[in-house]
Amino acid sequence: MLINPHLWKGKPVRDLTQALRKKGGRNNTGRVTVRSRGGGHKRRLRVVDFHRQEPGPHDVVRIEYDPNRSAHIALLRSRSKKASQPWSYILACEGLRAGDVVTSYRNGIPNGLVDGYVDDPKGGRKPVDEDNNEATSEAALSLGILRSLTIKLGNVLPLRLIPPGTVIHNLSLDANGPARLVRSAGTFATMVLHEEQGEYSQVRLQSGEIRRIRSDCCATIGKVSNGDWKGRMLGKAGRSRWLGRRPHVRGVAMNAKDHPHGGGRGKSKGNRHPASPWGLNAKGKRTRKPGPRGHKTGNKFVIRERPRGRKKIALIVK
Repeated sequence: MLINPHLWKGKPVRDLTQALRKKGGRNNTGRVTVRSRGGGHKRRLRVVDFHRQEPGPHDVVRIEYDPNRSAHIALLRSRSKKASQPWSYILACEGLRAGDVVTSYRNGIPNGLVDGYVDDPKGGRKPVDEDNNEATSEAALSLGILRSLTIKLGNVLPLRLIPPGTVIHNLSLDANGPARLVRSAGTFATMVLHEEQGEYSQVRLQSGEIRRIRSDCCATIGKVSNGDWKGRMLGKAGRSRWLGRRPHVRGVAMNAKDHPHGGGRGKSKGNRHPASPWGLNAKGKRTRKPGPRGHKTGNKFVIRERPRGRKKIALIVK
């Protein structure tokens, strides 16, 4: 039984791929810097468009498997004959299928798309006199029509045009930069609110962290595809070798000269705290800078940190 019968069974578009050279865990001097790496099946890197600068409607030709990432990818074809990039790959969102149409509004809403709506990158929409009930109702109607046309799976919009409560992915951290956050299979973020000043929007990530992101940054509507990826089972050792993973020897199985956990009689690591082969703490050491209530050099864009410890367990139980 196929789990994903909608996936393309052929080869990718050759012009949208690059050669992927394997390094076997070695750096530029030839020394092993990452252990247990090597071998694996030959791959080609799919060039995924994380900018989505090309405007206009694009047809989804097919959904493909990508061996270099957990999510599936979609092959798009632009309807414009003047497009600089008529073919492209994007991350496929959940529910996207061949024959669908997606559009990028990264550069704003084109004039004339909705009568009565004028896009303003600084304010989001044209100001309306609140004392004039007719003008207010027309503005609300035009905004509702705009959202019905643009809030669709696979469409790209600036955060200022995405209503609160919308499920999004592929968040950029720069107005002209590529997507950085929420790109793994099955992940999603939720739009929380837009600040009154209009410069920042607040987004809840899947970890529970609430973060401020500039409103002129972009995101894609929907949830990343292939949510069943987290439940995969390799089934045999050979599949790990296909993925380029070599056998990994435990520290307690080594001699004392080779690892801090080595030596001794039986399965014992000498009652010592878990450590790496070079003596650094392997568990429990915090590597991320503190949040808004922590050190002054912490991430100032984090409104609320992700839950940890008992708070995280309480959310899972609920």
